[in-house]
Amino acid sequence: MKIVVCIKHVPDTEARIRIGPDGASIDEAGIKMVISPYDEFAVEEALRVREAAGGEVVLVSAGREAAQASLRQGLAMGADRAVLVQDARLDFADALTRARALAEAVRPEAPDLVFCGKYGVGTDEGQTGPILAELLDLPHAGAVARLELREGTFTAYRGIEGAVEVLEGRLPALVTWDKTDHEPRYASLKGIMAAKKKPLAVRSPVGASPAHDRGESSARLTWERLELPPARQGGRILEGDPDEVVRELVRLLREEAKVI
Repeated sequence: MKIVVCIKHVPDTEARIRIGPDGASIDEAGIKMVISPYDEFAVEEALRVREAAGGEVVLVSAGREAAQASLRQGLAMGADRAVLVQDARLDFADALTRARALAEAVRPEAPDLVFCGKYGVGTDEGQTGPILAELLDLPHAGAVARLELREGTFTAYRGIEGAVEVLEGRLPALVTWDKTDHEPRYASLKGIMAAKKKPLAVRSPVGASPAHDRGESSARLTWERLELPPARQGGRILEGDPDEVVRELVRLLREEAKVI
């Protein structure tokens, strides 16, 4: 069974983000870049399927050259090989353009399964996976927490409010992953050394370069400005007689916080 896992190269979610001098990008000085966390769950699930059923796990990413570091990280976890559709403009492209670039790399692989995270950290729009499924003409199950595979079919389980939704379909298919019961594995020293020798192909986008650079109207999104959220104000301690404190608290909730 061949599984393609699409991953995104993103800042560590624990990093302190700063806005770059241009006001429209992140200052990456001193920031660790990693595989997007939900994509890590996708890699882990792909490796588990391969361990149970045999086959191959291929990683695919679309973006700048630096994304090779995340692909090597995935190879160190145990993936077999990787492909990078390299174009720095794809980091800021809309989801449709990124999905088209990914589709170029995924389609020739003819995989049985395509895995993605339910969304990539940063933009958080959750659109690339479903769009990629449409471009590849594959059935799609989103935000999945558990997957069962049988001969040519799948059963996917995803959490919804107060219940679990069960989806069934035929392979090949595309699945986007939520958090699962299986924490992503750490790369061993042996895996890290082996990853240096595993194939990592670098390709240029063909027919899917970022549309906004070509002046085409198909560009749905441009990054104009980034802003950090306002600094959180300090808390306030109310002192005095309990009745007075309650009245003051109610007034503050009504007039300042405007929650009642």
